[in-house]
Amino acid sequence: MPQLRLALCQVNATVGAIADNTDLVLARAREAAAAGARLVAFPEMVLTGYPVEDLALRRSFQRASREALDGLAQRLLDDGLGEVAVVVGYLDIDERARPKLGRPAGSPENALAVLHGGRVAIRSAKHHLPNYGVFDEYRYFVPGNVLPVVRLHGVDIAFAICEDLWQDGGPVAAARGANVGLLVVLNGSPYELNKDDTRLELCARRAAEAGATLAYVNLVGGQDELVFDGDSLVVSPTGQTLARAPQFEEAVLVVDVDLPAAGDPVDLDAGDVTVERVVISADPLPAWEVDEIAVGPRLASEAEVYAALVTGLRDYVRKNGFRSVILGLSGGIDSALVAAIACDAIGAANVHGVSMPSAYSSDHSRSDADDLAARTGCQFRTVPIAPMVDAFQDALKLSGLAEENLQARVRGVTLMGLSNAEGHLVLATGNKSELAAGYSTIYGDAVGGYAPLKDVPKTMVWKLSEWRNAEAERRGETPPIPPNSITKPPSAELRPGQLDSDSLPDYAVLDDLLDDYIEQDASAADLVAAGFDQELVEKILRLVDIAEYKRRQYPPGTKISLRAFGRDRRLPITNGWRERVPE
Repeated sequence: MPQLRLALCQVNATVGAIADNTDLVLARAREAAAAGARLVAFPEMVLTGYPVEDLALRRSFQRASREALDGLAQRLLDDGLGEVAVVVGYLDIDERARPKLGRPAGSPENALAVLHGGRVAIRSAKHHLPNYGVFDEYRYFVPGNVLPVVRLHGVDIAFAICEDLWQDGGPVAAARGANVGLLVVLNGSPYELNKDDTRLELCARRAAEAGATLAYVNLVGGQDELVFDGDSLVVSPTGQTLARAPQFEEAVLVVDVDLPAAGDPVDLDAGDVTVERVVISADPLPAWEVDEIAVGPRLASEAEVYAALVTGLRDYVRKNGFRSVILGLSGGIDSALVAAIACDAIGAANVHGVSMPSAYSSDHSRSDADDLAARTGCQFRTVPIAPMVDAFQDALKLSGLAEENLQARVRGVTLMGLSNAEGHLVLATGNKSELAAGYSTIYGDAVGGYAPLKDVPKTMVWKLSEWRNAEAERRGETPPIPPNSITKPPSAELRPGQLDSDSLPDYAVLDDLLDDYIEQDASAADLVAAGFDQELVEKILRLVDIAEYKRRQYPPGTKISLRAFGRDRRLPITNGWRERVPE
């Protein structure tokens, strides 16, 4: 049985940075080749970054991607890597397609190419185009209908792209008919909580369906709201996990696999997919002693989510050219968790916390903010806002909710002023539960360039805070979040004695209801049937529905759930529909 040393390179590409991404591919290909790999695979659209959105429709971007691919093939040859087969994802165009109404301009393709000997040995385009959740690929790409099969060192290897794995039929079905020994899938699969379990199960099932070993290589790193978690893996046709890369880390996973020798082509009926074959090397390699590859441990749920939030913030800061962040420290749990995430992402020296006490701020809000700064080592200052609020009040004579919101807006202006003066990125500290219910003040606590907790429910905020402190203790470090910030009742402190519980139900109940309504699209009747109080359902659904305009203006934030606000859940702002329980 022929052997093949395969390298899966899960790398952190940057959208639009084609030259930098090409350099990254070349560097990792050198690393893989030095480890003896004969086939080196990179993720979906690694040369352009992913997702490129409307950049896919620009002629100049399309040309730059294709030129980078050709240049990479030559650079690999010049570096002495011409005999290594390297497969990369990139943006291509279908030159045969004619302009047509309803077809993306220029007929762009989400494509892959196998490079060998200084040239493109074979190329193909993604067949199944996802058009749900965060994906709009019907808008950007035209589908391909080719399954590329390369004979390399006596093994037939097929290649597919991401959604082709998730959908029945198409390239995976064609791979079985083509009698391949290895199926390599290039992915740009965003993170969601517990998706790694679904991914492994899917890969095992598809490997069995294809009758081939399956290698899955994924992107890692943050891109706006999305985070890619890596988690590249190799599974056998019987479902055994042969190797698995770490989550949220760049890695080159080198794996020795025993594969069946290539036989005569079968090419059974593959529906609308055509099998195209190319021979690079027909003879197997001499056998060698195989090193066993350890399968790394998986992260627990809280550790996984926390790693996603750190990765998303770090890459948003780094890729957009910021060096530091600034946020308001209220002494509450949300700002404390955001500060801890920021310190872990970019270093405490680059995190600037600002305490902005008003006339209604409690003593513990100030002392807890001081405590957090001491625990994390972040930069810290106090800017009392009471004189500024008084100046506005003298001019405007506000009362009630308008007066409460004025305090939040003065804090927002303060943070934005310091941001402009000192070059920091402002972090909004609100969580998903508050944002869902409209408990955020536009131009107040909603100001900022990024919102790390935008997709994190309040109950998970507590879990993550407790986990982060426990993890610090396990490492022998100082827990970053003050215990009092975790245990005290949450409050905006915009009026005397104010608590969140004055106007919202217990957060465990609220988050359960919100999960059903927002992520599962449950109706009001469904929610009542599930056991929620009818009056509470009608109140919360009304709060959610009328706050759409606020969410539309909220900063981007890391997606961790099945359905995040923004790219996932898109509702009209002007909307006369209201969920009601039938009489």
